[in-house]
Amino acid sequence: MEKYSRTVEKFRKLLNKFKEIVENPVFPELFKEEFLIEITTKRFEYTYESMWKAIKEFLRKQGIECNSPKSCFSEAIKEGIIPEEYERILSEIVMMRNRLVHIYDEESAKDLFQKIKEKEILNTFEVSLKGLEKEI
Repeated sequence: MEKYSRTVEKFRKLLNKFKEIVENPVFPELFKEEFLIEITTKRFEYTYESMWKAIKEFLRKQGIECNSPKSCFSEAIKEGIIPEEYERILSEIVMMRNRLVHIYDEESAKDLFQKIKEKEILNTFEVSLKGLEKEI
């Protein structure tokens, strides 16, 4: 299996795990909020990282070099992998990911947790995956 297919498959698996944690209505009843926040933010981070690496690999195959998530997302929009209307939310996702690695207090973590669970985040990941899967 070529590298591109492997990176897309990894993205798909991580997205499914992220989707499971944000959509399962039972988890808030089963887990303490602190634990749920930690798992959700970690799964968001893993999904984000795998998405941009899959996009980077797709672009590399096209002869396009990008070295940051933002530049990869911009190129993916230009290449039609991600529809243009997702540009704003992709920028927000980048900011959320960057903010995530610098959160040290509970209140900021709760705030970010609420944003990560918003439907448009999951939708953006799913649309990105669909665009990448067309190219396999």
